[in-house]
Amino acid sequence: MKILCWNTDDAVWTHWNSVVAVGISLFRAETIEDVRESLTVSPSEFEYCFMYLGNDSFSKDVEDVAALCSAFPKQKVVVFPNQFSQSAALRLFSVGVNGQCAPYIGKEQLSLVLSVIDSGEIWGGKAFIEQLIQQSAPTEPTSNNTLEHLSDREWSVARCIAKGLSNKQIALELEITERTVKAHLTSVFKKTNTKDRLSLALLMKSQNMVH
Repeated sequence: MKILCWNTDDAVWTHWNSVVAVGISLFRAETIEDVRESLTVSPSEFEYCFMYLGNDSFSKDVEDVAALCSAFPKQKVVVFPNQFSQSAALRLFSVGVNGQCAPYIGKEQLSLVLSVIDSGEIWGGKAFIEQLIQQSAPTEPTSNNTLEHLSDREWSVARCIAKGLSNKQIALELEITERTVKAHLTSVFKKTNTKDRLSLALLMKSQNMVH
């Protein structure tokens, strides 16, 4: 797997190279123009783009990534902001960013993030999901967007998702396999008419089901 990385921080770049799994090759681009050119010339060469968002030009970097996502909507993009910003995260997820992680993410965590994204979901991280749930005002559920048809086990899985737990953590919590967690999630998404972990978590909040 090849990953194109927009990164101007030498320490973060060194760290990324130390935590990627065997078989993953990182290619560094120091400007957003270089990223855009690489994706234009070879649109299918890179499975992911890793984008480091530093402090010096954070707001501009966010908008540069947003513009890139609009220009290359099929490209998987993971951002690594050096500061937490709820508004920036929402902005980036709204334009198609697939995940948000801390710059100095651990090796196992990075592997989990890529696995979740490869399964078609987004990765916001526990802190982002918890804050988003806390700040979201309750809304009235629609007839196609309810929790009433969930089984007891599916309820348990949905509550864990609302807490921001990963599939592995849910499996440990409920004493089931990760494969079973994935099966339950597929069913939960279908029954609740939600498309990912974030929308499910917000639905749980809207119906006061987060404990």
